[in-house]
Amino acid sequence: MEFKRRLAAAACNSEISVAKLALEHRVNTNQLFKWRREYRAGKFGAPDPADLVTPSAPEFPMATAGSETAVTLLPVHTPAPEHAAPATQPCIEVMFARATVRICGMPEATALRLVLDCLARRS
Repeated sequence: MEFKRRLAAAACNSEISVAKLALEHRVNTNQLFKWRREYRAGKFGAPDPADLVTPSAPEFPMATAGSETAVTLLPVHTPAPEHAAPATQPCIEVMFARATVRICGMPEATALRLVLDCLARRS
C-alpha cells in the first residue's frame, strides 16, 4: 500500500512524466494513472493538499451581461487545400489470372499503358 501511495503522490507532480515514472518502477502506466486518481480521492489515506491541485488552463476574465470585457466568438472556416481530392474518385479495376489492379484517380495514359502491358505479359 505504501508503494502505491508513494508512486501515486510522485505522479501528481506536474514536472514528472507519469509514463517515465511507471517505466522506472516497472508498473503499467494506466495502473499508475488509476492509483493517482485513487490517491487524490483519499483511498490511500489523506493526500498531501499540494497533490490535489491539478494544472489548469490559463484563466480568462468572465464577462457578465453588459460588461465591456465581453468576449465575442467568431466562426472559424478552414479553407480546403488547393489539391484536395474529390469525395469520390473514379476507379478502374482490371483482373488478371494472378493479379488485380485498381487504379483510382486520373493516371497518365502512358503510365497506365505500361502497367497494363507488364501485367498482361506476366499473367
